[in-house]
Amino acid sequence: MSNGPDDSDRLKALEAKINALKEGPEVKDHSEEHYSQAQLAWRMVIELVAGLLIGFGIGYGLDSLFGTLPIFLVIFIFLGLAAGVNTMMRSAKEVQRKQLEAAEQEDDTRG
Repeated sequence: MSNGPDDSDRLKALEAKINALKEGPEVKDHSEEHYSQAQLAWRMVIELVAGLLIGFGIGYGLDSLFGTLPIFLVIFIFLGLAAGVNTMMRSAKEVQRKQLEAAEQEDDTRG
């Protein structure tokens, strides 16, 4: 085997390929995905509806248990709505925090 300039170039190319494979695939941030905003919207809607349904179920169950149909139903529907909105706000703050962290990291890499 000869150690000419052609072999040196091939070795460098092979070394570059090996280093690229060692680094692994480029990992995309979840917010960069195409459907991430739609997924977030559906998550928030489901959280709100789940809170309402749980409140409805608890209220209806208590009303049927005590024989006072509209009182607990109305109270727990409002409590379920408040819990759903609270969960939605928490999810929105989480997404906002992730976006701010991503923006700060991007600024750090630029500057």
